[in-house]
Amino acid sequence: MTNNQQGKAMFRARSIRWGFIWALWCAVLWGAWYVPGAAVWKEAPFATMDMANPRQFLTAAAVITTFNAMAVLFFLFVWLLVLGKLADFGRTFSRVRRISKWYFAAAIFGGPMAIFGSFLAMGYVGAVFAAIAGLLYPIVGASIARVWYNEKITMRAALGILVIVSGGIAIYAPGILGELSAASGAKSAWLGYLGGAMAALGWGVEGALAGRALDVTDPDCGITVRFTAETIYWTCLVVPALALFGDIDVVHMVLDTFNLKALTWLTLAGISFGFCYVSWYKSFPLIGVGRGQAIAALYGAFAVVFLSAFTLQFPAWNFVVGLALVVSGAFLMYTERSDVLEVVRAL
Repeated sequence: MTNNQQGKAMFRARSIRWGFIWALWCAVLWGAWYVPGAAVWKEAPFATMDMANPRQFLTAAAVITTFNAMAVLFFLFVWLLVLGKLADFGRTFSRVRRISKWYFAAAIFGGPMAIFGSFLAMGYVGAVFAAIAGLLYPIVGASIARVWYNEKITMRAALGILVIVSGGIAIYAPGILGELSAASGAKSAWLGYLGGAMAALGWGVEGALAGRALDVTDPDCGITVRFTAETIYWTCLVVPALALFGDIDVVHMVLDTFNLKALTWLTLAGISFGFCYVSWYKSFPLIGVGRGQAIAALYGAFAVVFLSAFTLQFPAWNFVVGLALVVSGAFLMYTERSDVLEVVRAL
């Protein structure tokens, strides 16, 4: 093997290793996000709302998602400032026709669809159901990436994805049965189930859309463009429309959200979710959308750990079984040969 070939092999191996590291960090931070994401529903003004009223509940979910997007965007701009990439962000944002249009499209599926849907599932059914519903998104993302731009998905990678999803289901099985039975009596519980489906579909489509632009842009700038777009959607379109045409006092709800407890949870959600997304986007160009999303789906295990530590309700035996499956699926994908792991797409 020549020095040139050795250099290429070392670079490929290092890139793949960092791709898995970034995806694993995404899983850790994503799991942590479910704690403040669920806790904010227990604070004023959301704790005193009539959840049986679908319009009031949907408005509350929209307000929470708006604050979440704004908090994430704030920390992403701090991140860019520290890295000295603000000028790069401006150049990426201004390339609308070729680059930023993909991030604006990704923001629609990731924000008003996936994150909003996840908050719906948390509020109406519970954090456990919201987490397990989102676990299905790697199947969606990998399938779209394979069909759209021929991203390589081997049988081993597909098996790893299925094992990880199976592990997540095993981890959440007892909790989800309890939450589903508790929500079955609510007349509007279908909104929570719809939110879970929105989360899985939205995050899967977002990954495929973002992967299209991340080949030619910096991930730190790309994710900031994506959350800039989402913040614009919520603050300039959705929330004003709810205030003008809805029968809920949105302005009063927004003002009441400015209390210490609610803002503390929203700030923690912004930190964890912002850097979760940074890690997520960094993994896609290195190991592909399918593998990046599958390893990030380990958040199911970390969500249980963080929720258990916060609520002091420790998991049962099924957690050990599910965790073994999740780790086995990740090991299947990580131990694949480096020449197979390299991201290959049709021109």
